[in-house]
Amino acid sequence: MPNILIKVPTGAFSEPQRELLLKQVSEAAIAHERIGDDPRQRSLCWVLIEEVRSADWLCGGANVQAQAIPCIVTVMVPAGVLDEQMRSEYVLGLHQAIEQCADQGRMLMTSIQLTDIADGTWGANGRLWRLPDFTRAAGYAHLQPGV
Repeated sequence: MPNILIKVPTGAFSEPQRELLLKQVSEAAIAHERIGDDPRQRSLCWVLIEEVRSADWLCGGANVQAQAIPCIVTVMVPAGVLDEQMRSEYVLGLHQAIEQCADQGRMLMTSIQLTDIADGTWGANGRLWRLPDFTRAAGYAHLQPGV
């Protein structure tokens, strides 16, 4: 059940590219968190793109957007869902998903942060959830009993 926030410079992605970006990032997250196939489970993966004015974005004190597309991705996931190997694969998978949507003429620069939300501190629909609640709702394959 990730919440994924993607920040990119305004205009870095066209409307069709943004639509593809939302889909590709969602699919990557669902796969890497091993969320179930049921549409209700998949609907727990939320992805939001926020555009930031290009003039408000510098890398090393310079505006690099003619040569590169900087992209900050914050993934909030319930603590206990990802192990070290899953984290490594997740970061690569997200980078590759974003890369498929970006202009090939500019280098993609991603900064991806996987943030564990402490058990019992994530509220959903008016109540606090714990890892077993997320596991039931999202169908995390690797956290199911007997796995």
